[in-house]
Amino acid sequence: MTPSVLTANALLEGDVIYLTAQGTWARTLAAAEVFTDEAVAEERLFSVSPAEAVGAYLMPVRLTEGAPAPVHFREAFRARGPSNRFHGKQAEGV
Repeated sequence: MTPSVLTANALLEGDVIYLTAQGTWARTLAAAEVFTDEAVAEERLFSVSPAEAVGAYLMPVRLTEGAPAPVHFREAFRARGPSNRFHGKQAEGV
């Protein structure tokens, strides 16, 4: 299996979120749990609560210096946050 992380959008805010190893949601890709076992990844995917997150899916990543990095430009764009002005994740330097 290609290394992957579980991503979705927060139900109330709409922010891009990533599932952590502790089972909580983080707003930064660096905090995401990286899955290399397909069975474990699918189990976590199917356990996502629709009361917390919507549109959950497994996102392929590459490991760069031990941290997950997006493989596709769409995911890099989502990780950076809105592009209409400098605010949110972009203003925080994430």
